[in-house]
Amino acid sequence: MAQTQIEVRLKNLKEHLKKENDILCEVVDKFRELDKIAYKLGFLNSDTQSYAVQVSWWPMISVLGTYSAGKSTFINHYLNQPKLQRTGTHAIDDKFSVICFSNNENISILPAIAIDADSRFPFYKISQELADVADDAEQNLDAYLQLKTCFSEKLKGKILIDSPGFDADNQRSSTLRITQHIIDLSDLVLVFFDARHPEPGAMRDTLEHLVAKTIDRNDSDKFLYILNQIDITAQEDNPEEVIAAWTRALAQTGLVSGRFYHTFNPDMCIELPANVKERLEKKSQTDMEDIHARMEQIGIERSYRVIGMLEDITKDLEQNIVPQIQKLLQRWKQKVIWTEISLDFIIIATIGLWFAITDNTLTGTWQQLMGLGTIPLWIIVTVIFIIGLWLHLKIGDIAAKNILKQLQTEVTDEHIREGLTRAFNKNTGTWNKLFIWFVDQPVGWSRKTQQRLNEILTSVNNYVQKLNDKFTNPSGN
Repeated sequence: MAQTQIEVRLKNLKEHLKKENDILCEVVDKFRELDKIAYKLGFLNSDTQSYAVQVSWWPMISVLGTYSAGKSTFINHYLNQPKLQRTGTHAIDDKFSVICFSNNENISILPAIAIDADSRFPFYKISQELADVADDAEQNLDAYLQLKTCFSEKLKGKILIDSPGFDADNQRSSTLRITQHIIDLSDLVLVFFDARHPEPGAMRDTLEHLVAKTIDRNDSDKFLYILNQIDITAQEDNPEEVIAAWTRALAQTGLVSGRFYHTFNPDMCIELPANVKERLEKKSQTDMEDIHARMEQIGIERSYRVIGMLEDITKDLEQNIVPQIQKLLQRWKQKVIWTEISLDFIIIATIGLWFAITDNTLTGTWQQLMGLGTIPLWIIVTVIFIIGLWLHLKIGDIAAKNILKQLQTEVTDEHIREGLTRAFNKNTGTWNKLFIWFVDQPVGWSRKTQQRLNEILTSVNNYVQKLNDKFTNPSGN
């Protein structure tokens, strides 16, 4: 039997992880166990979906920020590649650049298909997702993405993503979709702001997208907020006042805790009084060292993050997804049963009214039917049974369609809505419609399934202990 794309992709992933991190290789198998449970429930499509492919298995750093905030300059300086990313005082590049290591000392720029068709990169099959918000996305993917390779030891074992300058007022929905995609997959997100302009108060919409929508995430600690090019403000303003203004602006969006980094590029520093330059350089160097340290340790953070995602997905499946499927089934069951009770009442009332009008009795009517002689009793019973069966199936079908229609507005998350729709359809087939009175639990859900989920959660603790043994030594032995 031919392997599916998912199976081939995960097989290649395991082969890579065997060389890098054998613990994560075991975690892939646990994700596949989750997949099998979700397949049986109908929540995932067995041909095209897997929880494992929703995880970025390669350490990934994304660099976001406003235009002309020094993102590309920071990347060039960090990788010691002055010509890797184009820089300037205005918006230079409107593409997302996926940057990875190459043994070739020359910088290479590859088309978007190199990312879209390669399962090792975070934008695998991104064209299909962008097609939902941009009609030309699949045909014109090069307008959004590019792959760059360079020879830098700091890139070994990680992927770096440079984003176009962020302007919430003019941002295309496709760019916002890609931004959200890389935020979800990244191990570390560097958010750059330009200390020079514009005033923080004039950037309310941009701050809303880059800050306010990230602080409530359960992985909010992976965001570093960086006020860059602070040296230029020293010419006209008091740097402390500029920093205070930005701090207040971020606080208004909800960021009241955490660290706010202040940096500038020493290679491009403007002329400043010696005492001012020394003070700014000291602060910038300290913050830059801390940022670089976080960037260097994302390989370790990635391992814990992947295991944490295994735990989160397992709990979400048991505590959120399955209960939602159960509620949908109960709504469907109650709707069908009450509709049939109402229909039965109407039929009985109609028959009673007919008897009252015609002065017939049930016994007399039955005798009249028996006296026809030309229609056997079994045919009459069969016809009534078939009509009743057809009505029962039709009511079940109409009730299911009504619930699915309501689901489109009740669930805003597209992925969850799609999964619930698929699972609900699997549970409202002909067999379940016929015996709806006995439908109690979703297809694929049982005590054995719950036990399998509990075993996966137990394995999470074991994997964390293995990682701790690998990276720490509490006993000191």
